[in-house]
Amino acid sequence: MRDELVVGNWKMNGGLAANAGLLARLASEWTPRERRKLVVCVPAPYLAQAQAGLASSAVMWGVQDVSEHASGAYTGEVAAGMAAEFGCRYAIVGHSERRRFHGETDRAVGAKALAALGSGLIPIACVGETLDERDRGATDEVVVRQVDALLGALGAKARSCVIAYEPVWAIGTGRTASPEQAQAVHALLRSRLASAGAGDVSLLYGGSVKGSNAAALFAMPDIDGALVGGASLDADEFLTIARA
Repeated sequence: MRDELVVGNWKMNGGLAANAGLLARLASEWTPRERRKLVVCVPAPYLAQAQAGLASSAVMWGVQDVSEHASGAYTGEVAAGMAAEFGCRYAIVGHSERRRFHGETDRAVGAKALAALGSGLIPIACVGETLDERDRGATDEVVVRQVDALLGALGAKARSCVIAYEPVWAIGTGRTASPEQAQAVHALLRSRLASAGAGDVSLLYGGSVKGSNAAALFAMPDIDGALVGGASLDADEFLTIARA
């Protein structure tokens, strides 16, 4: 049975005082439901704060990126093993902003997912198309290429991943794929994963998810949760999404 996940991605936001209030709200107000898990992925400098604030709660935490390398002369990188020492359970890899601004390739994303698994973290691997690719009718081609690269890198270990479909054109824009549009891509991904023996992988939707649209998205048969950006910085909104 697939897990339902609602994952908050703080991106490059936060501050010690604001974080403390947000983490306290989540820790005290989130009541876990059967199969549904709540996760926050915070900037690496705040991992210790997340660990301290959430350790006795039902909320889990993760890191927003990991290096494909375990150690070495890679200044500024964060190894998966380092994140694991702060109690992280999840690691986002291949977010569209990493692909766009840092030139991360499908190969690099697969290597990072493999590194995460090697340190006991569950990778949340992101796939998705740009507006130009959608307008050209290339959505299926793009997401299949991205997920196939992940499957090629991980093999049977892909069954231990989470995959987030995040249409790039809907991230932080206020535009959201309709539940039916999102479901169509999720169904394609589910079929592709099933052919590789990984049909039970949890599939999340990411792209301007809000309290007002979460329930409709979660009602789709192949959408198992959400990767939430800006709304995860607002405790009320994030909890509304998590409870949808």
